[in-house]
Formats: sequence, structure tokens, C-alpha cells
Amino acid sequence: MSEDLPTVAAFTDSYLPTVNGVTYTVSTWHDRWQSRGGEMPVVYPRADYDAGPAEHAVPSLRFPFYEGYRMALPRTPSAVVDLDVDVVHAHTPFGLGLAGLRFARKHDLPFVASYHTPTAEYANYVVPDAATGVVRRASEGWERWFLDHADLVLTPSERTRDHVWDLGVDAPVEPLPNGVDIQTFQPVDTDDFLARHDLREDRPLVGYTGRHGYEKHLSDLLAAAEGLDATVVFGGDGPARDDLEAEARERDADVRFLGFLDREELPAFYSALDAFAFPSPVETEGLVALEANACGTPVAGVNAGALAETIDDGETGYHYERGDIDGFREAIERTLDERERLAQNCLSRREEISVERAIDDLEELYGELR
Repeated sequence: MSEDLPTVAAFTDSYLPTVNGVTYTVSTWHDRWQSRGGEMPVVYPRADYDAGPAEHAVPSLRFPFYEGYRMALPRTPSAVVDLDVDVVHAHTPFGLGLAGLRFARKHDLPFVASYHTPTAEYANYVVPDAATGVVRRASEGWERWFLDHADLVLTPSERTRDHVWDLGVDAPVEPLPNGVDIQTFQPVDTDDFLARHDLREDRPLVGYTGRHGYEKHLSDLLAAAEGLDATVVFGGDGPARDDLEAEARERDADVRFLGFLDREELPAFYSALDAFAFPSPVETEGLVALEANACGTPVAGVNAGALAETIDDGETGYHYERGDIDGFREAIERTLDERERLAQNCLSRREEISVERAIDDLEELYGELR
């Protein structure tokens, strides 16, 4: 193990086998940190997953209101307690984030918190409409309290940093993009993928992959697909999928739902697309947009949240204003028309968005806290 790298205990309420941007980020950072000779034990909720080296599960219960999320008991495994930890890094403000905070304070260690998800955006999942405002305010108050206990708050984009400031957080806040595994996400041959999913090569493909959640506004893509001379493909799954498929049957559009795609399939999925379409206004980074870019695919997305920053308008794709379906369709069409130029811009920026660069920056930030 390198003497230069601190031992970092990571605490997360979202981890494998659940598939989302947080789990990929935490697991990728863990792998890269370990490969550099450091130690980054991960404490996560026990689920149907075979733990690898330096992965430590704690008892958990299924969260009934949000598919794939588990509630972990806020405890630190003895295997982590026995380590000579230098920094504690929480990727959640809830159960295991609290365990990380308690562990850091008990041992007088620097405490870092990553702000991955604005919990207030998911208030509609757990309460009736009439109480949503109350829960939103309570969520924001909790986030502010938790983040103010950190020695450093990390956000995956500058827009998300601004949101954290707007919450009234007084702790230091630094933007640090999560980074893309560009060894995995790169242009690849798509013949087998297209054949396996019975997709035509002579028709433009526009697609989205990720969680099918109502907060993603994916029905906007179905509306924009009407009048679009392209096939729209959805990869992934989630609670909104049945409603989306029902709506797609009523739309005058060529729409396909591919279901959950293994991570090994994603480079071919992105490479097969002529444009990635992203209507979600709640992203803190929009990692799938950057994965698409790393495969040479430009993005048409909403000018809201982190996508206002993640998509470089006119360079790696085009924006449209939230709620403007005609504008969304026009952004997709413009992205398709200029695909060759935009794709070259995306490929030229692969190193800038790489996880290796993120880990370089992470190492520097950890070092400043020691």
C-alpha cells in the first residue's frame, strides 16, 4: 500500500447490486483508489451482492417507497473500526452517513460529505401532495444540518454546488465531477447489439438509459418523439416504466423499451445512438450524459439542474427549456443534424471527464484535510 494515500472509510446507503449513478461512482472510486495502492473500505447496506475486498455490509431493510433503496442500520463494522482510518467520506445524509459522521467525530477524523441527490426532489414518493411542501422543507433542513457537520462538501457539478449554497450550508463546498470510466465507455462496434435488440441501422436512433422514475420527466421524451423521424429507445427500468409503455402505445411514434441493460452492454448502447435524449431536471451531474459523450454520442437535454452545465450547448449537444416539448424535439433534430461535428467534440474531451482525473483531484482534496 502506498504511504502517500490516506485510508478513506466510505459510507453509502446506495451500493451494488442497485444500479444508479451513486453506486457506480462509489464502486468505481473504491476500485481506482485500491488500484493506486490505497485503502478505501466501503460500508453499505446488506443486499443480494457478494462483497469483494474491502466491502463491508451492514444489516438493512427494504425501503418501501423507493425501489432499489435499502435502509441500513447506522453502524460501523468492526473490520473498519480496527483500521487506521485517515478520512471518513459519506455519500449519504441518512443511516450510514450518520454512522460515518459518528465514527469521524469519535476518532477526531476529517469528515467529507458528497452531495449526490437532492432528497427533497423525491418528496412525492413518500407523502401525499398536500404534505409535499412540508417534507421538502424538512428534507432541506436535514441536509443543511448534516452537511454543516462536514469539513468538506463535494458536489458533482458547479450547479449543484450553487444549490448547496442556496440551502444555507456554511461548510466549505467544492465541485468535483464523479468522472467516467473511459476505459469502459468508448466507441465500440454495435452490430451485435443492434441485431440482439432488432434495431435498424438505416434509421436514426435516439435514446435514454437509466432509472425510469417520474422525477426524470421521461414522458416529455415520448411527447417529443411524435413527429420525429427516428426510433426512440429506452434502456433501464423503474417505477414509471409501465406508465411510460402505456403512453408510448398511444403516441404516434416509433418507441422501443429494451429493459434493464447490463453495464457491459452500455458502451454499445451509447455507441449505437445518434443522440442521447435527457429530459430530467433533477440531475446533480447527469453521469449517463457524460458516458454517452465518452462513446462519441452528443446529448439533447433540458436546460435545468446540472444538465445546464454537463451539456456544453452547441459543442457536445443542445439544450431546450424545461416544459418546451417543441423545443425538445428541435434540440434532438439539431443534435442529429450536427451529429458528426458534435461527436468529434465529445471524443476530444474524454480525458477531461475521466474518473482518473476525478481521483487525482480527490487525492489532492483529501491531502488538504490531513
